[in-house]
Amino acid sequence: MELWFSEYQTKNTKLSFRVKEVLYTKQSKFQNISVIETEDFGRVLALDDTVMLTTKDEFVYHEMISHVPLLTHGNASRVLVIGGGDGGTIREILKHPVKEAHLVEIDREVIETSKEYFPSVSCGLSDPRVKIFCEDGIEFVKKNKGYDIVIIDSTDPIGPAVGLFSEEFYKDVFLALNENGIMVAQTETPILFGDLIKRIYNDMSSVFHYTNLYSAVIPTYPGAFWTFTMGSKTINPISHETSVEPFFKTKYYNKKLHRSYFILPPFVKDIISE
Repeated sequence: MELWFSEYQTKNTKLSFRVKEVLYTKQSKFQNISVIETEDFGRVLALDDTVMLTTKDEFVYHEMISHVPLLTHGNASRVLVIGGGDGGTIREILKHPVKEAHLVEIDREVIETSKEYFPSVSCGLSDPRVKIFCEDGIEFVKKNKGYDIVIIDSTDPIGPAVGLFSEEFYKDVFLALNENGIMVAQTETPILFGDLIKRIYNDMSSVFHYTNLYSAVIPTYPGAFWTFTMGSKTINPISHETSVEPFFKTKYYNKKLHRSYFILPPFVKDIISE
């Protein structure tokens, strides 16, 4: 008998993985957490039957949501990650000479699951520069200031994550950032969710002086063509020359391609300019 795990990416589209073994499943206070060993994509972390990461391609997402803002800024000392309880974004941040990295994850069970089943992803969570807060990221941002970079490593805009995709939240992030601060959020795929990207872009543009989309290819995410939206107080990433050369090895991010990540296909430019 064949066993398959399927994620409904829309009501009409699903992505399926042939399952070797179901390693873990638990209902936390906030969501169902599953860890599945698959044939082609390694281990999969799924929340409410939605793929958060696979060990095959997680490096693309985590490198791009981390290195693009950090190398654009060039001198970040204090970084905040909202969401990202698997630890992958923290892992990449710690490759930079930051002094502090704060992780705000509402569901402690996601952190513990990643520590047990995804050690290569969660390996940075025990670093002394990291401080973990298991609480609501929306409320945390209202009370805490002084960050050079804020990264919104959230799930899709449903359930507890809905408030992370709002103009009011972006205003609070703006106030939490230092003078040259940058925020980045994962902002879904233009292939399937163009209206959402347009709304996010407009909301962030009303708050930040510079707002730009950039993209990456992530095979196991809906549409495969994924976007991130960056809001910056003072730095225009299109004209800014990154001054810091990565001294660490990457699998996807490339400094020579840094500015090209912000070059959008015409159909995406049309979405955000309508």
